[in-house]
Amino acid sequence: MVRSLIATILFCFLVPIITVNGDFSNNSLTTTDYEPVIVTVDSTNFRFTPSEVTIYETQELRFFWSDEILGHNAVEENGIFDSGNPETNVDYSFIFEVGTNGTYTYICEPHELMGMEGIVIVKPIIAESPSPVQEESDQEISEKSLPNFLLPSTLMILIFASKINIRKPL
Repeated sequence: MVRSLIATILFCFLVPIITVNGDFSNNSLTTTDYEPVIVTVDSTNFRFTPSEVTIYETQELRFFWSDEILGHNAVEENGIFDSGNPETNVDYSFIFEVGTNGTYTYICEPHELMGMEGIVIVKPIIAESPSPVQEESDQEISEKSLPNFLLPSTLMILIFASKINIRKPL
């Protein structure tokens, strides 16, 4: 009796896990999927590294350097971004919003005459139309998945419950 009760309880927990039919893959790309692009100062102390970067709208552009001999900053020529006053330690981030795609030039103000400049190429995010499979609503997916979960579970629970009732002494 105890053995069949334990088997029934285990079965009730295992059947839902085995019979759930869902698609847990996520092929959509979100803004958090992009890694930040980091620009530093090279060993000569008069160049950005890399000097040219390509990013997408909503992707983080990060200027980072520490313990430099000379102070630096990163200022876009039209004022789109500005890391502030020249410093030997900088950790500044900027995110280009949707609709700001284009090419941007930035400089280090104290070392502009030495050619310390960089270029950011910002590409637009293109929203792709979903495939016909992805156009299913949550309700349609739920309606398809729910019977796969409920039907076998309900049948098995009823079968085991009836066997327990048959073996029960009168």
